[in-house]
Parts: sequence; C-alpha cells; structure tokens
Amino acid sequence: MPKITLLDGGLGQEINKRSSQAKSHPLWSVQVMHNEPEIVVKVHEEFISAGARVLTLNNYTATPTRMTRHDMGDHFESTHKLAIELLNQAITNAKVPRADINIAGCLPPIAASYIAAEALSYQESFDEYSKIIAAQAHGVDLFLVETMSNISETEAAIDALYAHGQKAYIGFTLADDKAATLRSGEPLADALAMLQEKQVSAVLINCSFPETVTQALPQLNDSNLTFGAYANGFTAIDKLTKGGTVDVLEARVDLSQEVYAKHVKEWIDGGATIVGGCCEIGPQHIAYLHQSLLAEGYSLDKLC
Repeated sequence: MPKITLLDGGLGQEINKRSSQAKSHPLWSVQVMHNEPEIVVKVHEEFISAGARVLTLNNYTATPTRMTRHDMGDHFESTHKLAIELLNQAITNAKVPRADINIAGCLPPIAASYIAAEALSYQESFDEYSKIIAAQAHGVDLFLVETMSNISETEAAIDALYAHGQKAYIGFTLADDKAATLRSGEPLADALAMLQEKQVSAVLINCSFPETVTQALPQLNDSNLTFGAYANGFTAIDKLTKGGTVDVLEARVDLSQEVYAKHVKEWIDGGATIVGGCCEIGPQHIAYLHQSLLAEGYSLDKLC
C-alpha cells in the first residue's frame, strides 16, 4: 500500500463558525484570529489530535490586496507572524513532536475565491505572492497553493515559489458541473500540462465537490504527477462575490464523516496519495478518516 499524507480540514470555515461575531467578515478567519486567537489555536489543536500531519496556517485571506481592501493593509506582516505563532502554540498544546508535523504556508487567490475574472495580472500576482512567501518562509516547511481557478495566477504562484527556492504543491478548484474544467472555463488538461512543464511536486483538487474530484481522477492519474484532493462541503459557491462573506454559503447535510471517508477512499483507490478536507470538513471528519485508513492498513506520514 502507498503511504498516505493526511492534511487537515476546513480550517478557516471551522474557525469562522466558532467565533462570537454576529456576522462573518470579508477577511473570514483572519479577522477572527485578530479578535479571538484562542479559537485558532483550538481548531489547529483539534486537527492535530484528529491525526492530520500537514497543518496549514490560518492566513487564507491575508493577501495585500484583500487586507488593503478591508483597511487592514498595515497589519499584513503582523498577521502572518501571528498565524505562525498560533499554529506552533497548537502543536505544543497537542504534545506532538514538531518533527512529526509539516507546517504549510498558504498561497490563495489574491483578490477573490472562485472568481477567475477577478484575478490580477501575472506580474501583479507574482509580486504579491512573493510578499506572502517572504512573510511566511521562515515559519513553514512547505507551501500549498490553494483554490486556484485559472492558469495565469497559478503560474505566477509557482514562479514566485521557485524564485524563493521553494517547492510547489498546487490546488485547483473545479467547476461544480464540469470535472474537466477550472472555474475559469480553462480545461483541466491544459492546467495539468502546465504543471508537468513546471515540474511541480504535486497537484491537488481542493474546495470542489467530492463528486467532482472523483470524476477528475482519470485525468489526474494520466498526468503522472503525484496527486491528491481535499474537497469542500458547500452546496454551491456561486453566491460568493469579491469582498463578500461566507454567510451566503450553505453546508451540505449529506456529507457525514462516513460519507466523506468513502469519497476519500475512492480517491486513494484511484491513485491519490495526499488527502484531507476543505471548507465544512471538520476535525471529526479528519479523525474518522484517520482511523479508517489505519484500520485498512495504510501507513500515514507527513509530506516532506
């Protein structure tokens, strides 16, 4: 059996759901982190206890563009520093050796999730990703490029990582009704060809329906790239706009721990070696998945 890497789950959404705020903020869990940092530590700790060994920083919305848009631009550096400190505190609290954990930095869409038309130019994206990498590199083991909806922005992230001597682990988000298509409308085949040319370390499908991931497995397998997935539990994402909040999104009611684990096992049977969860996939899902994989004899390890 291949070794499986177990990522954490939907960190930002879990943090956001546990906050005391009456309404979500456009900066999502980053805003919560500044007001209630103890929630961030607790959620990280629960994912570690659940068995995840690749833990992502809580910095998804902390891009210069997004933070400036919401009057937090002056807090860019301190936000990334805080995210690193809180994850390390969670590792200490969980009493798991630091050497057994990978801390992953996050390179998200610069301006907006899912909406490819809002992506900045290649050069603007490259410059912002370079700033984010510089702010995190001292505190992480690797970077996950997450929820990429178009090829140009993805290329900018990869090139920025390579310019800083980092490896590239790339996560695409796919159109809900078209598993072979990025949300930009670009074919997944074209995106995979670009990743092959760039010689990235792995390709992932994230923040997409579990069923969409399953439909994409043949193309992922044919790419000869190391691949995996971490799906979301939203009913749809089309109501989310640039600068909007997740309050317009709804969670599925048919994605129990058992059901999600069945999806993940199907991906593993299809060749995936890196798995976890995205929005609405909580610590309980990861804990059940962890125990299920161990029971089936899989060996679990960190990514690098």
